[in-house]
Amino acid sequence: MRTQDLVRRHQSPASVLAAGDQAGAARVVLPLRRGLRRLRPVAPDIAWAVFAALNLVAMRLLPGWQTVPFLAIWVSLTVIYGFRLWRLQPTILTLAAVTLATGGIIGVQVLKGQQDADYLAEVPLIALMFLVMVWHGRRRLAATQERLTTMEQMQRISQENLRLLQQQRQFLQDASHELGTPITVALGHAELIEQTATDQGVAADARVVTGELARLRRLTNRLLLLASAGTPGFLQVAPVATDHLVLEALERWGHVPRHWRLGEVAEATVLGDGDRLVVALDALLENAVAHTEPGDRIEVSVRHDDGDVVIAVTDSGCGIPPADLERIFGRFTRAEPYRSREAGGFGLGLPIVQAIAEAHHGSVRVRSTSGRGSTFEMVLPEAVAESAASEAS
Repeated sequence: MRTQDLVRRHQSPASVLAAGDQAGAARVVLPLRRGLRRLRPVAPDIAWAVFAALNLVAMRLLPGWQTVPFLAIWVSLTVIYGFRLWRLQPTILTLAAVTLATGGIIGVQVLKGQQDADYLAEVPLIALMFLVMVWHGRRRLAATQERLTTMEQMQRISQENLRLLQQQRQFLQDASHELGTPITVALGHAELIEQTATDQGVAADARVVTGELARLRRLTNRLLLLASAGTPGFLQVAPVATDHLVLEALERWGHVPRHWRLGEVAEATVLGDGDRLVVALDALLENAVAHTEPGDRIEVSVRHDDGDVVIAVTDSGCGIPPADLERIFGRFTRAEPYRSREAGGFGLGLPIVQAIAEAHHGSVRVRSTSGRGSTFEMVLPEAVAESAASEAS
């Protein structure tokens, strides 16, 4: 307070008056600016009201030329409504005011003999046309809002489904990782007991435990593979010779008691992940073994098909019923009859094949007849020679 008093004492009267004028101007300008900000959203409505009032004055003062301002009022009302889309109540009130104002002026001129009575009938007709336009516009607006609401709901549903899918994938990855270590430890102990047991009964029990633990390990590995399908690091792309892929698969599966045959083997190269393609082909062969019996034929082949490479596995087993063909690529789905539990039996082999093929921008298709066997084909895009060379380098 003392500092402020000293400043005021040393100020000149002129500076004090100037400061007072500035404070007074600020008190006037600030409320004016606030008022202008409040009027800015309704500025078009105010401008139209002024325009309509001027045209009403012209109608009143210029009876011989009143058609022009009369039409200008109604046309401008249509234009301003198209831009502003007022709510229903203000629209009805504005329509009533314009109808009464224009009709009143024309009615007075009709009574004075300045206009024909037929001219007065145009007012309700134009008002009715405007009302129809308002109804149509509000109907279109309601339809647009309904579509926007539907799109927002679909977006929320899509986001929720994506979130659930990510949670499911994360759960499968976590569960597979968490189960993998204890299964591996238990499997090692069971194999050790099987090898060192002197009692045949204990050894037999250990073999059963070893087999079941091996199945569980395959299950966790397949769940982990399915959970990682579609992720950026799922494939390590490089040129893969499909003829070598087929020959190596026959070497791996040749010990299984089936009549193995090598069909057409075309030399072809695809750009893909060799390890993933081995898993997919093994799953197709495992499925063929599961639906055949010792002595049944299983044939593997590779051929070209219109820019694609087709890896086919054909068996002469029991086939797949037509009712099961639509669902065999679903997870944990098994077609009946299923002859070999030891060959798999999880219902994850074909979904893995489909996931790997789609990751390579390919597909899987099946042809089957009950009692006559099945043919599964994995279709992959063939690598162009230049692309394969660049990937190899």
